[in-house]
Amino acid sequence: MWRIGQLARMTGVSERALRHYDKLGLLKPAATDRMTGYRWYGVPELSRLERIRALQRLGLPLRHIADLLAAPEAQVRQAVTENLASLRRDIATLTATAAHAEDHLATPMSILPQSATVGPRHLRVRHLTLHRPADLAVHCPDPPATLLTWLQSHPTGPFTAAVTTDGGTRLTLPARSVVRAVVPESTGVVRAGQELFGWLDRHGLDIIGPNTEEHLMDGDGARATLLEISVGPHPDRHRGRPEPSTDR
Repeated sequence: MWRIGQLARMTGVSERALRHYDKLGLLKPAATDRMTGYRWYGVPELSRLERIRALQRLGLPLRHIADLLAAPEAQVRQAVTENLASLRRDIATLTATAAHAEDHLATPMSILPQSATVGPRHLRVRHLTLHRPADLAVHCPDPPATLLTWLQSHPTGPFTAAVTTDGGTRLTLPARSVVRAVVPESTGVVRAGQELFGWLDRHGLDIIGPNTEEHLMDGDGARATLLEISVGPHPDRHRGRPEPSTDR
C-alpha cells in the first residue's frame, strides 16, 4: 500500500489532483486512517488512476470519464469519436478567430466587419441602370432608405441598382450569408466600402448578391450607414463589381 505522496511521486500526478479525483468519486483510496486521515492506495487504485489519465489524454473531460472507467471498449471508442469531432470544431473556430485577429493587426481598418446569417427581406424599390459608380451619387437616398447595387457582367460595363421608395416594385432578398459593417461618420462610405471589399478578398469570400447601403436615422436625428454584402465561400473567378466612387 502507498500513501498519497508516494502514489503522486510514482505516477507524476499531484497530491492536489488525487484529492480532486477522490472528491469527484473517480478515485477513492483503498483505505483511510481514521486517526491520521492518511489515504492509502493499492494496485487496483494505481490501475484505475492510469486509466483516468489515459482517457484524459484522449481529450475526455473528467465528468465523462467516471462513466467510462468500467465501460466496454466500444462505448469508450464512441465517446472518443464524439469528443474528437467536438475538438475539431473548436479548433476550426479558434483557427478562424486567430486568422481574423491576424488580419486586423496586419491591415489596419476603420471598420470591423461581422459575418451573419439574415432572413428574407421584402422591399419596394425603383430600379436603375448606371454606367459609372460615380452616378450613384445622384441617387443616394436620404435616411431612412436603402441603396442596392448588383454586380455588372463586366467591370467596365453598366450595372443595375435600386433605391427603396414607396409604391415601387416589390423586391425580395432571400435568406443569405452576409458580411456587414457599420460605417463611422469619420470614415465615409467610400473608404469603408474599399476596406470591406479588401477584407472579403483576403478571407476568400465571393460576392453573390446585391450590396446594400442602408442609411439609417433614429428618433433623435442621429445617422448611421450600414454596409451589407451577400457572400459565399471559395471564389473560383473574379466577379465584376462597382467600386465605391471617390466622386461621392
